[in-house]
Amino acid sequence: MRDLLYRLYERRLAAGLDVLPRHVALILDGNRRFARERGLGDPSEGHRLGARKVDELVEWCHELDIPYVTLWLLSTENLQRDENEVANLLEVIGQTVDRLVARSSQRGIQITPVGALDGLPDPLRRVLKHAQEATADGDRLHVQVAVGYGGRQEIVDALRGVLHSRLAAGDDLGTVAGDLTLEEVADHLYTTGLPDPDLIIRTSGELRLSGFLLWQSVHSEFHFCDAYWPEFRKTDFLRALRDYASRERRFGS
Repeated sequence: MRDLLYRLYERRLAAGLDVLPRHVALILDGNRRFARERGLGDPSEGHRLGARKVDELVEWCHELDIPYVTLWLLSTENLQRDENEVANLLEVIGQTVDRLVARSSQRGIQITPVGALDGLPDPLRRVLKHAQEATADGDRLHVQVAVGYGGRQEIVDALRGVLHSRLAAGDDLGTVAGDLTLEEVADHLYTTGLPDPDLIIRTSGELRLSGFLLWQSVHSEFHFCDAYWPEFRKTDFLRALRDYASRERRFGS
């Protein structure tokens, strides 16, 4: 009976969505706290349950014809945690990406990894490279997986990219400083070529971005959800979309 009521509520929420974001980005927060509060012991169990929720989220986006989704799977700070926990988390991320690849042909999924990928262990880098190459023809749902990602580092790397490019072209530092544009920096971000997120969702009740998509989120709408990521439901997602649809976007004006 409870499942039936949830399905009816989901349909009611979905039926009222007349405006959908083109690009949804998510901060998948609360895996470790979920594991601890549920007495699961090992934080990796929270990560594994959260990884399964990624499969559901991608399916929801596919059903609603949302063409872009970005998932923050691993921050640069996460890499500084306990060695065993990090190793387990990297394994879970690799398995998650492999599952997305396995479903890519049926769902038209294209996968793009974003982040400081050179700092990742070789096995995970190979998984991400294979995912990008194997799904390059996906034309319905573009999934960005942010791995080893930090917003400040992204901006620093983008500026480095601009400097290297301009100096290689023969410009001096004075010229670069004098005519540097927003568009030039944007062209060197990890996410170049993709639209900025319309909606950013963070789970677990935390009311901050923690450096996620600092540059790209300047005109984004934010939705903060109390549920930990492993317990995030379709109704939570639909509520976030309904909240987005109710807002008047001003784009800084």
